[in-house]
Amino acid sequence: MISRVIAFAALSGPLPKLGVVALGGLVAVLLLAADRRPKALAMLAALALAPVLLLADIWHSPQLATIHRHPLVALAAAVVAVAMLVALAVLIARHPALLGALVVLALPFRIPIEAGGTTSNLLVPLYLVVAAGALAFVVPALRGAPNDTTAPGWLERLLALYVVLYALQAVYSSDFQKALQQMVFFYAPFALAFCLLRRLDWRGPLLRRCLGLTAALAVVFALIAFAEYATKTIILNPKLVVQNDLHTYFTVNSVFFDPDIFGRFLALVMILLVVVLLYSRRQREQLAATGVLVVLWVALVLTLSRSSLVALLVGSGIVAALRWRPGRALIVAAAVVSIGVAAVLISPKTFGFNQGLNGASSGRAGLVSGGLRMFGERPLWGYGSASFVAEYRDHHPSTSQTLAASHTIPITIAAEQGLIGELAYVALLAAAALLLLRGARSDGARAAIAAAFLALVFHTLLYADFLEDPVTWTLLAIGASLAVSRPVAAERGTRARELSAVAG
Repeated sequence: MISRVIAFAALSGPLPKLGVVALGGLVAVLLLAADRRPKALAMLAALALAPVLLLADIWHSPQLATIHRHPLVALAAAVVAVAMLVALAVLIARHPALLGALVVLALPFRIPIEAGGTTSNLLVPLYLVVAAGALAFVVPALRGAPNDTTAPGWLERLLALYVVLYALQAVYSSDFQKALQQMVFFYAPFALAFCLLRRLDWRGPLLRRCLGLTAALAVVFALIAFAEYATKTIILNPKLVVQNDLHTYFTVNSVFFDPDIFGRFLALVMILLVVVLLYSRRQREQLAATGVLVVLWVALVLTLSRSSLVALLVGSGIVAALRWRPGRALIVAAAVVSIGVAAVLISPKTFGFNQGLNGASSGRAGLVSGGLRMFGERPLWGYGSASFVAEYRDHHPSTSQTLAASHTIPITIAAEQGLIGELAYVALLAAAALLLLRGARSDGARAAIAAAFLALVFHTLLYADFLEDPVTWTLLAIGASLAVSRPVAAERGTRARELSAVAG
């Protein structure tokens, strides 16, 4: 009994809140530091602090019962895990480009873990890869390796601002426990991944290999989805099994727990392949991209994710606008939208519009209106980070217990963080869009990253997860790296031509 009281006091007292603020500050340092040593120290401190905060949060979770009963076994497992981490870090240190491939490989895979009384699907393989990559960076940096980091730009500054604000506004949140988990599970490790991926040279073989790996994963996941549809069996997510039993249609999710997340993944991969189709001059690459696109399109339709289908349309339209004249892309987009509107008008029941806007949006319209009312009550500072679900249920007691978010990121931020967080979010989007779109018209790689990122942003307007999705940080890191490497390469080329002229 006493131990439970102490644990409750430790979680609800000032120490965890100070820890979350400190973790936000460490994230800001590693994003903003231009020199290797302070960046490495911030990485090391974040790697140490995040697990401490997590253990304080889940110490009495049933999944840790084995550790309480058999501490020696837990210690042996920890030693094995550290040994694996060190071995992977050594491999990454010898082959830095391997980090990019490993991150891309780990992005889709989630493992259900109970924390704070709820089960979350966490990116455990990605955490392992990021920790190993951080260790591979920290050790040489502390030993005095030459400084090779890049000065932070507006993107890094605004990412740091957003994370620090989130940590500070977690202090007065009505659901501090969830805010702590968001910092530990998402913002801190993904910021580490961003800094590590940002340092890699993505122009050339690495980007092509990662695209091939992503496309191969998508095909495998699509084949699993086909098997689900053929056998009417869902591999993961018991809730989806119940939903399929209640409806005449059948929704697939492959290895993902949510059909919309699976649909988002497929849509983003398809946008990257559309760029290959439009920019590549090799017939073999175009034929391969076309074949993969057909497979992924069928799988995307089977997810029944309307938000992912629209995100694909948005991303493809951006690619077309960058590749050709914007007027032609707008004409094609207008034609597609007109066909969609006509389909809805002809058969509104098929798309759920016979139930009104709230029914067609699976209840999301009501969540949006409720979130706007919450914003109106506290327009400046909001109810605190990660508080949307708790506050919405408090305002609407009859709300379904399956409610997870507003499914509209700007509304979630407005309700939780008020104008303070909303302005930081808008500024971050503007800086990211300007960085990624600058020079993208003449560069297929940058066009792909820009289109995929903007499609993802659009998807967050209809679903959820912006900076809580590691794909966001990965696209930003690759885009920032490409934006810097291009001017450097151009400058080197100019100098080479000048030297040739002088020599001639």
